[in-house]
Amino acid sequence: MAGQPSDRSAGPPAPWWLAPGRPLLALFRLLRLTLHLLHGMAVMALRFPALDLPGRQARIRWWSAGVLRVMGVGLRVSGTPRPGASLLLANHVSWLDIAALHAAVPHARFVSKADVLRWPLLGWLIEGAGTLFIERERKRDALRVVHAVAQALRDGETVAVFPEGTTGEGPEPLPFHANLLQAAIATATPIQPAVLRFADALHRFSPAVVYVGETTLLQSLWRVATARGLVVHVDLLLSQASAHADRRALAATLHGLIKDRLAV
Repeated sequence: MAGQPSDRSAGPPAPWWLAPGRPLLALFRLLRLTLHLLHGMAVMALRFPALDLPGRQARIRWWSAGVLRVMGVGLRVSGTPRPGASLLLANHVSWLDIAALHAAVPHARFVSKADVLRWPLLGWLIEGAGTLFIERERKRDALRVVHAVAQALRDGETVAVFPEGTTGEGPEPLPFHANLLQAAIATATPIQPAVLRFADALHRFSPAVVYVGETTLLQSLWRVATARGLVVHVDLLLSQASAHADRRALAATLHGLIKDRLAV
């Protein structure tokens, strides 16, 4: 589930306003991002109501890839998204994760923390793309979302979740929450693991995208905008059966698959 950064610390990166980089280029990238967001809002308001489902998915792919492009982030995708009903399960690194996955799997609907709705511009766009929101503070809301995800899977949709529930540091996923896996188990829907890794010219796991501790969205935006050679790798693994599985054992298996791929 997407949302605010975790309370884990990744070791103190340089203060965001002192981050090395190219400030003029960073400002240019952030200006382009703002214009891209405004364009996305216009498309959402004026074009989406008249588009069929393939048309909307094409727009989502184009817009999501554009977010990466204007921020100077390359995209490398390996593997094939599963067609039809599927629970897409990924590790969670950055606010860029949704854009990266939507660029690779534009037909996916996300489950996200309701906090995202408060993000300027982005929250409205994410909601318009069909995202399912969960109130983290309300324990009973998880059951409502499980039922909503199960219904979407019965309808043949792909639903994407971040089972860590918050962003991690990158090299190793945080423990997985198993609750949302129940939706796939109850509907016997295959689960496709997706592995996200951000690299740059000097690091296999780029510190520029680390979004934990006291890092704010503004600070993270600046660090990404000043990064050099940033690339997100989206690795779509083979789907795993879920029928009759124990959700905690299944969560542990999926965690192991993603952890092992990150270690390669």
